[in-house]
Amino acid sequence: MKHQILITLALVALICALTFPAAAPAAPPAGNSHPAASAAPAAAAEAHPEIRDAIASLRRAKEHMEHAAHDFGGHRVEAIKATDEAIRQLEICLKYDK
Repeated sequence: MKHQILITLALVALICALTFPAAAPAAPPAGNSHPAASAAPAAAAEAHPEIRDAIASLRRAKEHMEHAAHDFGGHRVEAIKATDEAIRQLEICLKYDK
C-alpha cells in the first residue's frame, strides 16, 4: 500500500513538474515596453524552479523509501529504481535547456 502511494506521489510530482512549465509562454509578448527589465526575468526564468523542485521532492521521497522498515515484497526497491529514473530524466530535461 505504501509502495503504491509513494509511486503515485512520485508520478504526480513528475507530471506537475513537466506540465506547468509547458503551459507558461516561452517568451514575453512582442509589445514589451521595458527591454531592460525583460533581460533579467528571462535569465531568471531559465532556472526552471518547478523541475528543480520536482527533483528535490523525488530525492526526498527516495530517501524516505530507503529508510522504510520493510522491503514490501521487492516493490520498495522497484519504486526506488523508478524514482532514480525519474530524477535522471528531469536532469536530462535541464541539460536540453542550455
